[in-house]
Amino acid sequence: MTIPPLIDAQTLMLLPPGRYRYLDASALLPGQDGDPEADFHKLALPGANRFRINDICDRSDPLPHTVPGAATFAQAMMALGIGSDTGLVFYDHKGSIGACRAHWMASLFGHESAHVLDGGLAALEALGLAPDAAPAPAAPCEQPYRPRTRYALLAGKGDVLDALDDPDRVILDARSAARFHAQAVEPRPNMRGGHMTGAVNLPFTEVLNPQGCFLQPQALVERFAGCAIGSRRVITSCGSGLTAATLTMALRVAGLAPGQLYDGSWAEWGSDPATPIEA
Repeated sequence: MTIPPLIDAQTLMLLPPGRYRYLDASALLPGQDGDPEADFHKLALPGANRFRINDICDRSDPLPHTVPGAATFAQAMMALGIGSDTGLVFYDHKGSIGACRAHWMASLFGHESAHVLDGGLAALEALGLAPDAAPAPAAPCEQPYRPRTRYALLAGKGDVLDALDDPDRVILDARSAARFHAQAVEPRPNMRGGHMTGAVNLPFTEVLNPQGCFLQPQALVERFAGCAIGSRRVITSCGSGLTAATLTMALRVAGLAPGQLYDGSWAEWGSDPATPIEA
């Protein structure tokens, strides 16, 4: 069967046994309480391993969890027992913020069979399906990981600057309306408030239901129609490239092109006094 990028709990239970590896990509937004590491060791999908976006990153970059180079990503995946053709399901304990970021990273490096569990482990538990009590160690990787980088999925600051004057491109900002309009203080220090000139605000929470699952495809189509995307190419952005990936997944679910993700997002843009902003 054809398996879409986003799968629900029922579909997860139908996946062929042994064909997929599970990666817990749970992550916290600034100011959120929780301990993803402790949660992982208490409860995990069978044979799961931990995908840490704050470790699988470019450590030389001062920005938070900047996507690493292809070789670094490949080494990290092989350390997790993952080969280029391994089927993957990324998940969070609740929701899918970290899983969507991990999925975008895997897609960037050309991983074909990568999926996100909609709603995370909470969606499984809501159906009365109990995961394993604790994770198992990674099995040795039996095949090499050969990244096939798709640079068309990644945007840098230069791409965003070019997009500001391009009527065929639109920037979707996943931050809250208060942050977008500089009505709330940015959670990171030395950061200007506001948004990129001409950007459109679509808070990531507006593509999810109260349980943290994605809205149905038609509802997402309507959400994006309200952003007047039309035929324009999309660049998603947020505070640090994390929740922007939730919008990227929502675009996929709606049947639209995923566009590019601005990895530096507001952490880069808002800290550069030379970049144009609006409030």
